[in-house]
Amino acid sequence: MFPFEAFAPVAAGLGMLAIAGWIFTTWLRIKNGYPLENSWGKAVYPQKNEEMVERIKLLSQENAQLRAEIGSMKDRLAVVERIVTDESHQLTREIEQLRGTAN
Repeated sequence: MFPFEAFAPVAAGLGMLAIAGWIFTTWLRIKNGYPLENSWGKAVYPQKNEEMVERIKLLSQENAQLRAEIGSMKDRLAVVERIVTDESHQLTREIEQLRGTAN
């Protein structure tokens, strides 16, 4: 007769080891960017619906507009900084040159 009492702790230990290994491999996959799999071995990806795609498109357009606005603000700020840091006689000379070319 086989002593089942001696086999129970070994079986429980193997079960715990299998669960710990599964948790560890899942953690490694998440950490390294690999896709997770469902019970049939198929990769699980976040689902995209039309609303999410449209929202991403609108946010991308807004992002582009804001970047363009920031670019123009940087240009304007550079001009203001140049005006503030220039000596007054150099600024006056440039203004007079501009007036002379306009006439």
